[in-house]
Amino acid sequence: MKNRRFFIALIVFSLVGQIAWVVENMYFNVFIYKMFNASARDISLMVEASAVAATLTTIFMGALSDRIGKRKIFMCLGYMLWGVSIIAFAFVRLDLISPAAGGAAAAASLAVTIVIILDCVMTFFGSTANDAAYNAWLTDMTDKSNRGRAEGINSMMPLVAILVVFGSFMGFDLDKAGSWTAIYIIIGAAVLLIGALGFFIVDEAPAKERDELGYFGTILYGFRPSVMRAHGELYFTLIGFIVFNISIQVFMPYLIIYYEKTLGMTNYVLIFAPAIIAAAAVTALYGKVIDRRGFWGSVFPSLGMLTAGYVLLWLFPGVIKAEGAAATVPVFIGSLLMLSGFLTGMAVFGAKIRNETPEAMAGRFQGLRIIAQVLVPGVVGPAIGAAALKNAPTVTNSDGTTSFLPSNVIFITALAVAAVLAVGLVIGFAVSQKHEKA
Repeated sequence: MKNRRFFIALIVFSLVGQIAWVVENMYFNVFIYKMFNASARDISLMVEASAVAATLTTIFMGALSDRIGKRKIFMCLGYMLWGVSIIAFAFVRLDLISPAAGGAAAAASLAVTIVIILDCVMTFFGSTANDAAYNAWLTDMTDKSNRGRAEGINSMMPLVAILVVFGSFMGFDLDKAGSWTAIYIIIGAAVLLIGALGFFIVDEAPAKERDELGYFGTILYGFRPSVMRAHGELYFTLIGFIVFNISIQVFMPYLIIYYEKTLGMTNYVLIFAPAIIAAAAVTALYGKVIDRRGFWGSVFPSLGMLTAGYVLLWLFPGVIKAEGAAATVPVFIGSLLMLSGFLTGMAVFGAKIRNETPEAMAGRFQGLRIIAQVLVPGVVGPAIGAAALKNAPTVTNSDGTTSFLPSNVIFITALAVAAVLAVGLVIGFAVSQKHEKA
């Protein structure tokens, strides 16, 4: 029964948390693009600011949860405040901002600035609840015998969340401000309610013996050279995780805009949904492969799926408009491979990082994980993507303003970053084999 409660809490908190992150990572970009004519640089700045906020929050709040020795209160109360902060976006509307801004262009610019600031506030609560507390709790509640299975479920949730969000958003006209108001209220309320439910379904992680480092010593622990030397495999994995996520962030902020505007896939949800379902199933099953074959036996197939998806998405950029619905097949296959590689890769790296995290220190190491997953990729990846789209074509909107159209170059650029990771992993594998023989 206790094991069942754990998996129920894992599924509920992971899914709802990922739904909130999907709205931020994939739809805030669409929100400011559609409502306020945001530029590629605006989108990049928002992602970068959020990445910095997430990292600092996870470092400080993860260490605090270690010092207090509690995860549950940070998870549950954090989710409730996270929900409230999401609801606040419902009030970022031009009809409310324009009277104070003095013109449509000024109002749109101010609205983008407000969204970026609110995004950082929302990220503080989300990262406290999810990145710091939930992920430390998940590490505490699992061990090397079942982390692949748990990480497989955890890592498939971003895809399931995308499917839930896509399906839920189908009934909304995202060109209308009222739709966004409703979306933020619904999503925010759901996150708030799950936080309250967590007080009844989440078991506190087993108590661990604490060291005497103090709060700031706990914060700085993972950055010590002596700790890095003592846990070389952990830091090698974190470096690989950085490069992996940079590759993802090259294209991810522009993906929905690319499908809808560049490819003209007005029904992209119906095309994308089967790919998400299939990739989620692959990711859930892949957890057993990770437990059985370990890091080296599972990381290369994941990377292979990811790069194959990039190649297909790069090779078939204009077939939708040129040849009709039948030509969506290669885009569907490319999306399926890309999503499967993305999520199984997250599971592979996530399980390895948890396995290499020192006992009773999960909270303080969540900051390092978020640096690898969010901060560096969130700053570097979108910047690389924006540079690649510097000369992207533009379209003129009905109000006379212009918007950029992401091109397929984002996928070949992401592939180049993935190639760097592949080389690093091959070298790392050769070194590990040499050490085993020695």
